[in-house]
Amino acid sequence: MKLKKVISVMLVGACVFSMAACGSKKEEAKKIESADDLKDAKIGVQTGTTGDIYCSDDFGDDHVERFNKGADAVQALVKGKIDAVVIDNEPAKAFVDANDGLKILETPYVEEDYAMCFKKGNTELADKFNAAIKELKEDGTFDKIIGYYIDGTEDKGYESPADADRSNGKLVMATNAAFEPYEYYENDKIVGVDADFAKAIADKLGMELTINDMEFDSIIAAVDSGKADFGAAGMTVTDERKQQVDFSDSYYTGKQMIIVKK
Repeated sequence: MKLKKVISVMLVGACVFSMAACGSKKEEAKKIESADDLKDAKIGVQTGTTGDIYCSDDFGDDHVERFNKGADAVQALVKGKIDAVVIDNEPAKAFVDANDGLKILETPYVEEDYAMCFKKGNTELADKFNAAIKELKEDGTFDKIIGYYIDGTEDKGYESPADADRSNGKLVMATNAAFEPYEYYENDKIVGVDADFAKAIADKLGMELTINDMEFDSIIAAVDSGKADFGAAGMTVTDERKQQVDFSDSYYTGKQMIIVKK
């Protein structure tokens, strides 16, 4: 037998042998159909969010992959590097709409209340916010904001009155503008539910609003240090966070959802 033929036979034999031994068949992705299936999965979360907190508590750090942005977690899921993403309901919808091949499981992972946070002990500002929140919910302003950004029933979000009084100083809001529809960039401007609602509150208080974009897990530190007067970023009220900051009254109920591949 010629040398070339011998080598050819040897290679064919080696390939046949290695199909099982060398894993020529790709490992099937984990099937995630409910929250119970996450216990054996690799879960993507945005660092410092309640998705991070809940998944770490429920399944342990070994099963949690943290990302600075929710969009990065979603891309890791698209590329097959993780098995699922746990994130708030409305951002989850935006991510699924923008990425073919993904879906949201019907059953929420957990429901939660959103509120704005303040430096511990700053009850004066918190009280003013609570009064403004109450008024803006009663007069329909908040419903219009939700109608524009979430329900699709309004043609525009909140707009400040032309004669708005801002003589009472400035308000600095800390947020993470990568959380559509709560806060995100549009034409180089931060917009969204929280941005519009904060603007409406500032108008009620006769103050000028400045919004500072930062990583989500830096918001509480910015508020605590005085670099920001308050934080708003689809932020859930939790017992752990209550030890660090004070919260306004809840203004919206959200859900943590599970994104998986179809």
